[in-house]
Amino acid sequence: MSKLDFLLDARLDADTRLVASLALCDVRLMNDARFAWLVLVPRHAGLVEITDLAADEQTLLWQEVNRASTALRAVAPCDKLNLGALGNIVRQLHVHVVARCEGDAAWPGPVWGHGSAEPYSDTSVAARMDALRQALAKIAG
Repeated sequence: MSKLDFLLDARLDADTRLVASLALCDVRLMNDARFAWLVLVPRHAGLVEITDLAADEQTLLWQEVNRASTALRAVAPCDKLNLGALGNIVRQLHVHVVARCEGDAAWPGPVWGHGSAEPYSDTSVAARMDALRQALAKIAG
């Protein structure tokens, strides 16, 4: 499981945009303006499950999920924060962090598979990514 052999899954690459790179994970914004939604992807080849990470990297993953969650809530206040590491379609290990608001397009169900994504406009994605980068920078890593 080498960092040198890491290659982002094509679907994650197509559906998300890179916000920031933390010590272990790339933090990516899901390109669906209906939901404030981040995806954290550890930069190691061959990972499928969280348990595929060494114990110290599992700890680091959860620290980075916490950091991304805090940044997301600062940028997109919500009623509930959903975390998930399903991997049923995209096997590469990744963790979803989704800010949910009562009455959003999928409430109270899961966001996965609900309707069609509504991509951000160029202006709104730039603003959202800038706000997330600033929020992440304020949170100690």
